[in-house]
Amino acid sequence: MSEAEKMSLEEMLNSLEDCVNDMENGELSLEESFETFKKGMELVKKCNAEIDAVEKEVVKLMDDGSIEPLDEE
Repeated sequence: MSEAEKMSLEEMLNSLEDCVNDMENGELSLEESFETFKKGMELVKKCNAEIDAVEKEVVKLMDDGSIEPLDEE
């Protein structure tokens, strides 16, 4: 199980922010930057999968009539 699979969505987003900050500060070597980039991409992929799953669940609940959609004005 990867590190990202053990984290909550909020923890993954915080870790992703840390990756971005580490890369932006310009103090990482090329190898460290590449590893940080790979970690960030893994986090993005996992975050997207988790968000997609929640979105599908919300759509299903709305379709089943379990919850009412918000009125858009």
